[in-house]
This record gives sequence, C-alpha cells and structure tokens, in this order.
Amino acid sequence: MISWRGPAPFYFLPVPDTQSKKIKTVANQLSYGWGVLPVIAKIGKTEFATSLMPKDGVYLLPVRNQVRFAEKLELGVEISVRVSLGG
Repeated sequence: MISWRGPAPFYFLPVPDTQSKKIKTVANQLSYGWGVLPVIAKIGKTEFATSLMPKDGVYLLPVRNQVRFAEKLELGVEISVRVSLGG
C-alpha cells in the first residue's frame, strides 16, 4: 500500500503489471471516463465499491480509511485483494 499525502492522505494499492495489462484489454468497455473503471473489491472480510484509476501504466485501487482500519492495513505491506470489474 502506498500513500499520497496531499491536503488529506489518500491510500492506494498498485495493481501488479500482469493484472493491469489484463484489465487494459477490457478497459474501453468499462470505463466511465478518464480510464477510470468501477469495481467491487474485497480485502479480508471487507467488501467495498470503488474505482481503479490508471497511473503510470498500471492501475491504482483507492483504499478508504474505513477499510484500512477494519483490516489493519499498513503502508509498505503486501495485501491480497479480490477485484471484480464493472462494480
């Protein structure tokens, strides 16, 4: 997990290259603008709706504080996520 400090911190999980390439093959069919893709994600026991955002050739999955706190997620730790496109 990485953070973007900005005025308020935001947290993201980078989607690995291999999975990002697969997602790109269907992105035009699913995007609702700017390459952003609606998804349903699940981390641990927490399921949530969000959108993948393209950045530097891969996708970033935003992680809300509610999810971070519920699943005790920390920066720099590898996290397993299940993502369903078209959420």
